[in-house]
Amino acid sequence: MDFNVKKLASDAGVFFSRAMQFTEEKLGQAEKTELDAHFENLLARADCTKNWTEKILRQTEVLLQPNPSARVEEFLYEKLDRKVPSRVTNGELLAQYMTEAANDFGPGTPYGKTLIKVGETQRRLGAAERDFIHSASINFLTPLRNFLEGDWRTISKERRILQNRRLDLDACKARLKKAKAAEAKAAAVPDFQETRPRNYVLSASASALWSDEVEKAEHELRLTQTEFDRQAEVTRLLLEGISSTHVNHLRCLHEFVESQTNYYAQCYQYMLDLQKQLGSAKGEIFSGTFVGNTESTSPPPAATSPPAVATATLPAVPTIPVVPTIVGVPNTVAEGVLNPNEVKPPASGTRKARVLYDYEAADSTELALLADEMITVYSLPGMDPDWLIGERGNQKGKVPVTYLELLS
Repeated sequence: MDFNVKKLASDAGVFFSRAMQFTEEKLGQAEKTELDAHFENLLARADCTKNWTEKILRQTEVLLQPNPSARVEEFLYEKLDRKVPSRVTNGELLAQYMTEAANDFGPGTPYGKTLIKVGETQRRLGAAERDFIHSASINFLTPLRNFLEGDWRTISKERRILQNRRLDLDACKARLKKAKAAEAKAAAVPDFQETRPRNYVLSASASALWSDEVEKAEHELRLTQTEFDRQAEVTRLLLEGISSTHVNHLRCLHEFVESQTNYYAQCYQYMLDLQKQLGSAKGEIFSGTFVGNTESTSPPPAATSPPAVATATLPAVPTIPVVPTIVGVPNTVAEGVLNPNEVKPPASGTRKARVLYDYEAADSTELALLADEMITVYSLPGMDPDWLIGERGNQKGKVPVTYLELLS
């Protein structure tokens, strides 16, 4: 019990001494031991690393999980050391709704078929997002979090110890300075006009006491200086380890970029496949609609049938429907059946276009495309606005507008 009380009293005295030294330094009434420039640079670099790591970690968490309530839930599960429950991604939930809607509308209808196709793509996008979040969390977020909760806490602890050692060192320097001043004052030459010998005895005794106090202060200063130097070296080694932390975070950053690249590449491929499916289906739908419209606008055969002359002696001639002729457009186009060899480019109105994606021709009337190639395109009267006539050398055919970037 006595030991604990003495230790408590000693700790209280040390704390009071440090508080006084710190206050006097802030008020400019005490000297402060300055660290060397290299050490100060290491401290500034460590603080910068900690601050930016926190910001990058926080914003990456927002990127991977925009829902704040979900982030709080994951944080609580992590602190409780429990497994985070699996959560359905937005893409997977949208895919589920689209599939259910297609079943209600009829999976055989054009709208139902399209919903099923888009829903399947959304499901694949959701699965890719889940894999990306899992990979980024393990390869990028976990190392950053380990640094803040492990290495940085150790550095902060050693820095606090170093700060206390510095305060103790400066307090010892102040005590030594005061003891030397008092010793010099006590050792000053006494007044020889003094007639009482007792004053000489007291003066000599005080001088001896201050000499002992100076020796004690010097001894404490040497011990405190040794402890300060040892703690400074420990802290310096930890701060220099920040360079290794940067190397580790650089490797994790490369892994994060690779995961994100793979994720976006998968999404691009999924959407490209979906666009091809929808483009082919759309072309078939609009081609059928175009053919039906042209047939319905043809004049009735009776209006243009030739008059019957000498029906008794001449054989019956079947009536031939007359198709309206458009200047510069073959009849096959007006009927909705395109023969690329019969298409003549207009005298004006042709444009250059760059192909955005690969496209496979559905039939002989279409032109297969390769990404980034340049072709000549133009439109013909009566064509569907979502299609153009494309030419590449001696090859011609219909091409979807959505696969092109029209150039001026």
